[in-house]
Amino acid sequence: MHTRVTGVVIEDGAILLLDQDTDSKRSWSLPGGEVEDGETLAEALVREMQEETGVEVEVGRLLYLCDNVKAHVVHVTFEARRIGGQIGAVTEGADTRPIRQVAFVKLDDLPALGFSETFVKLCQEDFPGAGAYKGPKSAIGL
Repeated sequence: MHTRVTGVVIEDGAILLLDQDTDSKRSWSLPGGEVEDGETLAEALVREMQEETGVEVEVGRLLYLCDNVKAHVVHVTFEARRIGGQIGAVTEGADTRPIRQVAFVKLDDLPALGFSETFVKLCQEDFPGAGAYKGPKSAIGL
């Protein structure tokens, strides 16, 4: 199995997302990526957030662990706080799928972008049950 990290940065009722082709019907997703050899989960998240969004983050609490058995991937998602950088200063070529846009999206606008009510509710309620294994990604609405 591969390990992927993703980050949830929420400011003023909006979440940091990126727009790129994905393996799902949604084009907007949480920033993150695969953990490379020799990296801790936190180091991978800091690197991925910088590469994909231009934002420098400090890694916070573990929000959830999920797995995608078909893709042989374990997803580890952390809360993150923006501490610097410039939104949209994407590292060209760092991702195999071009990033079209990086933006803070209002939580209320997430369903229109294909996010489930389950995921929106988790964001609005500050991720109750944070730090737990949630099983398949569908359990958190992704």
